[in-house]
Amino acid sequence: MKKLALKAYKVSNIELKNRVQGAVKLQLKNQYSHNVKYGKDNNCEGVFTVKITDGNGNENFGITATVQGIFTWEGELDREQAHKETFAALFPYARALVSTLTANAGMMPIMIPPVDIENQDIYRIEMNPPKGE
Repeated sequence: MKKLALKAYKVSNIELKNRVQGAVKLQLKNQYSHNVKYGKDNNCEGVFTVKITDGNGNENFGITATVQGIFTWEGELDREQAHKETFAALFPYARALVSTLTANAGMMPIMIPPVDIENQDIYRIEMNPPKGE
């Protein structure tokens, strides 16, 4: 499989809630969601979402951002590798978006820590398992 090529991306959702009053120390907790939808003609759509909350349970703060990208490839497709490559391609856009959003909101810029997707397990749910299982 040749590398996937990012043809276009867009931010499809962004939410910021900052109702924190006074000098409150936040314990940031990051959650990631990533999915790939495969289409015809060697293209797919990656959807990456980051959700940042206060690990202390403070509901007055939260950020959610979703970035979508359209990818193409040539040749055979290894879906697990494609999943990793689409994640790696979209992650920097989400990271920059969160940093810019928080800085422009008058907050200390939040930098999402890097994620080594190459060393992560990819979880799959088979919708139609083979018969006999």
